[in-house]
Amino acid sequence: MAVFSIAPLIELQQRDSRRLTLEQQLKNVPREVSAVEARIAAEKQAIEAAKAEWHALESKKKLLETEIQSAEGKVAKYRTQQLEVRKNDEYRALTHEIETTEAVIGGFEEEELKIMYLIDEAKKRFVAAEAELKKNISGHEAKIRALRERETQLQGELKAAVEAVGTARPAVPEAPLKIYDRLAVKPGHPVCVPVSGDKCGGCHLKIPPHITSAAKTGVEIATCDQCGRIVYWAP
Repeated sequence: MAVFSIAPLIELQQRDSRRLTLEQQLKNVPREVSAVEARIAAEKQAIEAAKAEWHALESKKKLLETEIQSAEGKVAKYRTQQLEVRKNDEYRALTHEIETTEAVIGGFEEEELKIMYLIDEAKKRFVAAEAELKKNISGHEAKIRALRERETQLQGELKAAVEAVGTARPAVPEAPLKIYDRLAVKPGHPVCVPVSGDKCGGCHLKIPPHITSAAKTGVEIATCDQCGRIVYWAP
């Protein structure tokens, strides 16, 4: 009786495992590229946010400058009117308007000083964010180039791995190959596992003595009665 050799199946499984690993690595490349691109986008967004804050404060400052100029124009007009009035009550009323408007101007100027400080801080944040992006962008771009190069390399390696699987398949007899193909599409690779301490090397459950014996003698294909994996004796 011919002895079943597990060696061709193990070889096929190793090549298949290599193929699966490369396929997974290839799937990971776009995600890694996206992660780097997301970091670039986040840094650019930080720059835009800092710039928007800075520009908004600049706009507020210009609006205050306009308000101050308008109020100063009113004060100048009131002073001119004071030179023309003849009655004391009219003069006092204009004086009150001047004092009130000057107080408003003082409030505007105080607020303007606060905004000028905030503008300086916002500008610092913008410059810092821009410098950070400039510092990191070359590294990000280099990472993306390396990932693209790795993707090309993996594609070549995967092509070779697929060919290697194809050359290994004819060496496996038809019956065990059918079992292998049926199990290989399910989660839980590998398909071929050793018997260790009367337990399946895949599901780790105890297997009956006759299956252990079949795995030892190699007179037939031995499969785990629990998970269906092909088991072999590995002393």
